[in-house]
Amino acid sequence: MWNQLDLFSAADRPYSVSEITGRIRALLEQEPAFQSVWVEGEVSNLSKPRSGHVYLTLKDADAQIPCVIWRSRATTLPYFPEYGDRILVHGSIGVYESGGRYQLYIDFVQPAGLGSLYKEYERLKSLLEAEGLFDTARKRKIPVFPNRIGVVTSPTAAAFRDVLNVLRRRYPQADVLLSPTQVQGAAAPPQIVAALAALNARDDVDVILVVRGGGALEDLWAFNDERVARAIAASRIPVVSGVGHETDTSLADFAADLRAPTPSAAAELATPDRAELREGLRQVQVRLDRTLARSLETYRRQITQLARSLTYFSPLTRLGDARQRVDEFMTRADVAWKHRLNLEKQRFQGVVSHLEALNPNAVLRRGYTIVRDRKTGHVIALSRRIRPGQPLTLQMQDGDVPVRAEPEDPSLKTEGLA
Repeated sequence: MWNQLDLFSAADRPYSVSEITGRIRALLEQEPAFQSVWVEGEVSNLSKPRSGHVYLTLKDADAQIPCVIWRSRATTLPYFPEYGDRILVHGSIGVYESGGRYQLYIDFVQPAGLGSLYKEYERLKSLLEAEGLFDTARKRKIPVFPNRIGVVTSPTAAAFRDVLNVLRRRYPQADVLLSPTQVQGAAAPPQIVAALAALNARDDVDVILVVRGGGALEDLWAFNDERVARAIAASRIPVVSGVGHETDTSLADFAADLRAPTPSAAAELATPDRAELREGLRQVQVRLDRTLARSLETYRRQITQLARSLTYFSPLTRLGDARQRVDEFMTRADVAWKHRLNLEKQRFQGVVSHLEALNPNAVLRRGYTIVRDRKTGHVIALSRRIRPGQPLTLQMQDGDVPVRAEPEDPSLKTEGLA
């Protein structure tokens, strides 16, 4: 019986899928011819996921090759392909190991058959850049509040209508002056130069918009003309370019003072937004009101403080204080006088009481008698001064009694009458 294991010798070892894919990748990436290759084909299976990378398939009648444009490249491409376009791309061949397929990593894209235009574009760009026409230092600021806006474009172009619509909405107070020109074909470049010169000959134009809608490279070629680029760079009036779509880049964009991705965006970049201005003014008004209110409150407090100071130093205030002090002195004097009067009254009453106590009548009322000489009325306080037969008057409580001293009774001791 035949054994399948007999097909392998001991020295043979099977490769893993990863090993085979890795060796194929190494062979392709080590081949210099595959690391810088130009491929022409038709675009199909175009995909733009949220990651920003671009996936597509290039095909012809007999074969196809999957392609990848990394996000970092896709955002800088001067031309972006659409489904069904026939394009010429540059890139390198590699292997996507997880998918087990080879693919082309694209770093440059241009429409097929326009290689000569791109070469001319790169030549002019290098020339003008070397002359300094694209230097950032020479670019001027766009006026914030333009009074008159010049527009260089075709009067029948949709780009002109878009610009007018934006200006009516954002900044209707600005005047719009159209300098008409063709924007496509061989006659367009000199007409664009003449339109720019006509606006620069005026003194009432604040900013110029050079605009055109999107199109193929050959349709936009008038704005890659050297004469147009030099005229934009030499313009006395600041220039905003809005040529093509966002992915389109022309020499006019590099020469202008400001590049806009679209004609509508050019009108937006050249003017302020009326709604934003109103909101800004409203906020300024609110801040001014608050500042004024704070200032008025500060002045009010200062005036109140000054009024208090004036009141404090006012003669009327001092006179009132003096009057109050006089009232206080009078009150204290009245109290002191009444106190002094009470003291004197008490003292007087004490004297009266003392005199009352010394009043002979008070002694008489207690049963005592005062002896007086009837002739002289003198009080006789000692008995030895009484002579026998001397007329006397006895002063008693209820009246005087006349008496006469009788001779001394011999039985009495005269010593006790001292």
